[in-house]
Amino acid sequence: CLLRGADVIVNTDGDNQYDGAAIPALTAPILAGEADIVIGDRGTDRIAHFSPFKRLLQRAGSAVVRRISGLEVRDAVSGFRAYSREAALSTNVFSEFSYTIETIIQAGRAGVSVVSVPVGTNAVTRPSRLFKSIPSFLSKQLMTLVRSYVMYNPLRVFALIGLALMTLGALPVMRFVIFYLMGDGDGKLQSLVIGGVLLVVGFITLTLALLADAVAVNRRLLETTVATLRRIELERMEERAAAQETAAADESDQPPRRAAS
Repeated sequence: CLLRGADVIVNTDGDNQYDGAAIPALTAPILAGEADIVIGDRGTDRIAHFSPFKRLLQRAGSAVVRRISGLEVRDAVSGFRAYSREAALSTNVFSEFSYTIETIIQAGRAGVSVVSVPVGTNAVTRPSRLFKSIPSFLSKQLMTLVRSYVMYNPLRVFALIGLALMTLGALPVMRFVIFYLMGDGDGKLQSLVIGGVLLVVGFITLTLALLADAVAVNRRLLETTVATLRRIELERMEERAAAQETAAADESDQPPRRAAS
């Protein structure tokens, strides 16, 4: 779409789930300059063919994504979306299963403006081909969620794990110290060993947190570089296409040449 010069890109699923008549409402916030990404809200609580369990999963999943991304998105897994040109240039999808959650978290961390608009849905014509069962869908979405969160918040994730391990390690060490001061430390060496191992692993995890944060900073710089290169490449392609059109127009305006006798 970017190569074709699109200013607004609308994405929908191939199963005809979403009502195409909602496209004007989906693109309106972008055209008005109010948002860069617009997500269609199906109103999953009102969809008749959704079971109570599936509705609960939709609400819980969207709540988790809102918490992680910091965005007020009511239907996080909706595939009916509109992107501005700038948002599309800066979007990078790594998941091979579904882009829906990953792009929301990425947009929230990048400060991209995201809004939701209500959209209608069509009757079900066939079962989803994206997943075979609810457990399969949950496991894949959970992996995408965890990976995206770790990718954009590595310092917090690894620091919490490291502090938790060090806290657990400090407890048996303190137990050993108390018994040692009471003169009964010889039989409590296992507490010292276990606590020491947990403290070492926790310290290593904290070190990994700093390294992961440095990698995350480098990744953000790379994302900015990639977006800039995309923009430059598209501008050059547009200039090349315009030059070819101009050359073709000039040739058509020239009078035909007579062949030499």
